[in-house]
Amino acid sequence: MKNVAILGLGVMGHGIADNFLKAGYSVAVWNRSPEKADDLVARGAQRAESVAQAVEGADLVFEVTANDESARKVWLGKDGIVARATPDQALITCATLSVECVDELARVCREKSLVFFDMPMTGSRAGAENGTLVLMAGGDRAKLQELAPDLQAISSRVKHFGPAGHGMRFKLVLNALQAIHMTGFGEAMRLAKAMGLDEKLTGNALAERPGGTTSLLTWQGYQHQPEEANFSVEWIAKDNQYALKGVAPELLPVFRSALAYYEKAIAEGHAHDDWTYVAR
Repeated sequence: MKNVAILGLGVMGHGIADNFLKAGYSVAVWNRSPEKADDLVARGAQRAESVAQAVEGADLVFEVTANDESARKVWLGKDGIVARATPDQALITCATLSVECVDELARVCREKSLVFFDMPMTGSRAGAENGTLVLMAGGDRAKLQELAPDLQAISSRVKHFGPAGHGMRFKLVLNALQAIHMTGFGEAMRLAKAMGLDEKLTGNALAERPGGTTSLLTWQGYQHQPEEANFSVEWIAKDNQYALKGVAPELLPVFRSALAYYEKAIAEGHAHDDWTYVAR
């Protein structure tokens, strides 16, 4: 069985590490706050004291950090992934990053003959915990196929979008659409209320319509905000801000309006609430 390193143990990274453990892999874990690894270590993971220690001897390295800044530190730092990795390792970012950042990581790895994939994910907390994530991959197709048996431990599907960086591009597009949908759902509910429709009947009908998966998710959050965010307001806002970098404002007026809802929610103190909060 292969050796796996997981760098970053937030909700998603923790779930990935746990599922590799359940599948019988040797798992090394590292997190900036070491205590987040305690329960994984108790179940057999090896605690790495540094990124370099985690990378050493790993067949697959997964970075699952929060944003461009943290990803660059983990990948490009003095003792980061790039400094310690070898060409026989598969190096994977599962974070949602800007196009600029992922292209930089891909370029640096290419210059050092390292195997790099961007593999952002969808499925939120439940997908990470249950091993049913959908991975959106960019990188060499043949090498990705070699990883397919390993990725089954953490995902239900792997979709290949082209060369390195293209999985990330699609993830930003996907999150843009979902942000528009969620804010639109909230507006539809306000319209229904103004027209005198029953809120519960309307919400259920919208959620049950064909293709209504995002409506269902939003309706559930509209009625009852989860105690723990599946995906927080601050993270969807960050992803959407990355997507808008370098894009002419007049091309995406609806998307920019949707983002404004999330930015307003953050300003009002709801950064850590579930992303469905904006529909309320």
